[in-house]
Amino acid sequence: APWKEERTRSIEDNQMNLPSMQAAYSAILRGLGEDPDRQGLLRTPWRAATAMQFFTKGYQENISDIVNNAIFDEDHDEMVIVKDIDMFSMCEHHLVPFIGKVHIGYLPERRLLGLSKLARIVEIYSRRLQVQERLTKQIAVAITEALQPAGVGVVIEATHMCMVMRGVQKMNSKTVTSTMLGVFREDPKTREEFLTLIRN
Repeated sequence: APWKEERTRSIEDNQMNLPSMQAAYSAILRGLGEDPDRQGLLRTPWRAATAMQFFTKGYQENISDIVNNAIFDEDHDEMVIVKDIDMFSMCEHHLVPFIGKVHIGYLPERRLLGLSKLARIVEIYSRRLQVQERLTKQIAVAITEALQPAGVGVVIEATHMCMVMRGVQKMNSKTVTSTMLGVFREDPKTREEFLTLIRN
């Protein structure tokens, strides 16, 4: 199961890899025609390397670590929705951010997840190199595997800096992706209820 996946990076890896990452950022600065030894850029390779490690810290974290102690058996069969979860991720094609909101709904089958944990699942998968379509699916699949609910819906609305800053799109256009599993996929009424509730 994806949410039982192993970490691909440790805190120790971060320390070990920092010098080579710094050297790489110095080379990038030189390649841009800059002087890495000028005062304003002296600490930049270190800052950029540690920032990139932070932006991708989802590789250090496991879904099972946060989910295991936060699943509750409850006789609740109404839809649970958490909307407007802030999301910051890195486009894996250009290594620049895409940022937006995630809306999650699920129809429990006697198992509930602590609400804050939905936001943590979003954070673990978004703090990696991503494409929005895969991120949407990974969140939905992780919730499905943790809770075995009747269905899950995930919608992400995001602005991609690789598009905005490269002049490909207007500032306020958004990319919207959705993944519907179980009854959210099979039953139009359930899906419509979810989509209506996240709009309002």
